[in-house]
Amino acid sequence: MAHYLPLSRVARLVGVTRSTLQKMIQQGELDTFDGMVELEELLRVFPDVQWQNEGELDHVNAIKERAFGKRLMERVLPDKEVLAERLYELGKEFGSAKSLLQHYDQVFDWLCKQMSDVAVELGAEPAAAILALKHRLRQQLNAAPEEAERGKALLARESVMRIMSVHVTVQPSGHDFFVEGNDTLLEAALRTGIPLNYGCSTGNCGECKARLVSGQIKKVHPYDYVLSESEKANGGFLLCSYTAVTDVIIEAEVAGATDIPQQTIQTRLRNIEPLADDLVALHLFTPRSQRLRFLAGQKVSLGIDGLSGEYYIASCPCEDRHIEVHVRRDNQNFARKAFEGLNKDALVTLTGPEGNFVVKLDSHRPVIFLAWDDGFAPIKSLVQHVMSLEVADSMHLYWVSDRLVHYQENLCRSWADALDNFHYQPLSAKDGLARVIETIYAEHPDLKRCDIYAAGPAEFLEAARKAALDRGMSMLGWHMERIE
Repeated sequence: MAHYLPLSRVARLVGVTRSTLQKMIQQGELDTFDGMVELEELLRVFPDVQWQNEGELDHVNAIKERAFGKRLMERVLPDKEVLAERLYELGKEFGSAKSLLQHYDQVFDWLCKQMSDVAVELGAEPAAAILALKHRLRQQLNAAPEEAERGKALLARESVMRIMSVHVTVQPSGHDFFVEGNDTLLEAALRTGIPLNYGCSTGNCGECKARLVSGQIKKVHPYDYVLSESEKANGGFLLCSYTAVTDVIIEAEVAGATDIPQQTIQTRLRNIEPLADDLVALHLFTPRSQRLRFLAGQKVSLGIDGLSGEYYIASCPCEDRHIEVHVRRDNQNFARKAFEGLNKDALVTLTGPEGNFVVKLDSHRPVIFLAWDDGFAPIKSLVQHVMSLEVADSMHLYWVSDRLVHYQENLCRSWADALDNFHYQPLSAKDGLARVIETIYAEHPDLKRCDIYAAGPAEFLEAARKAALDRGMSMLGWHMERIE
């Protein structure tokens, strides 16, 4: 009786990234069926993994959380009613499996009886052979191999995972995520960085309407939006009002840069973090009922006391209500206010987002990030978004320092320490532009399969683009944002 697991859950079980598993699949080291991994195949490919020991996996997850700059959140049990339904569904599966095993046992007993009856009718020699075969069959069934014990441990751990969190696949985009704790499907997707379409998030507008393809969901929040009878009959529901009880497949729209409306939000300044002599990070928080919808790489306008300025968001869309922007000392009125008279807990009006310098959510190709000075702000947002989605085959970050130091170097190095497929290299503009470009592409002689995201001055962008084209990059793989 085959047991299949989704790739994302396999990654959690064995303590590796999904991109690592995808690379193994591409190289023929791991076989899959419709994106699922069969239990026996998993045991074959990972013979040395100790399923009972979660310490190392927890350690890796803790490193990733610190590297992302997020606080470690306590894992909470789902709502008691959701938990009860998950346990009930798991019990049904257990009952079904037990019933099937009992049926197999009955079939085996029947087969043994038939073999004994046939042996009586044949002569002594054939009868002895049949009885010996029956004996060997019984020995094989009673001798549990080592893989059976390891498989039992894996299934036990997976069952606990399925109670604590369930797996969601989004069609037609192919994205997937886990619902944990008391999150709705919408909240869980946004925490992962998947920009499912939504509006009010309170059940009034219907913008987060989706369709259940398979699995079981449960209503956890009331809503006023009225679904038509045909929508309900077709599996229609609101992402903001339902959670998943079992692993589910849903049809839902993933928002692009042009799909997100302009928003005006009164944010509160929680912290002003000095980054360099002429650079600070503003850490803003939106109200609980009005988080900012944006994509990594976009920018917003900030205003206070009639002063305004435009800045790139340096945080990830997966960071809930937290918005980080990097403000450089310049002649903008808002920048002067930030350095000279902006107080903690000040109310800052945010308007946005704007811009199309965003991640290709459907790409699984290697990604190269190029940042020049504080062009690192949008690049940082993009890096964290790609990390959160876990879709890139590999990531390389090159950060060129000109007028500014590498002001968040420790963060970049922590990414490299936490993730096997992330590589970081700081560079200096003092070495000359030609030398910088040569160093960047030295490890990438062939760029046919790469996506490149670059933010910086025009001269740097043009030189980087030309060198990439010379190495086979498609223009579809080039994404840039000019920042002087």
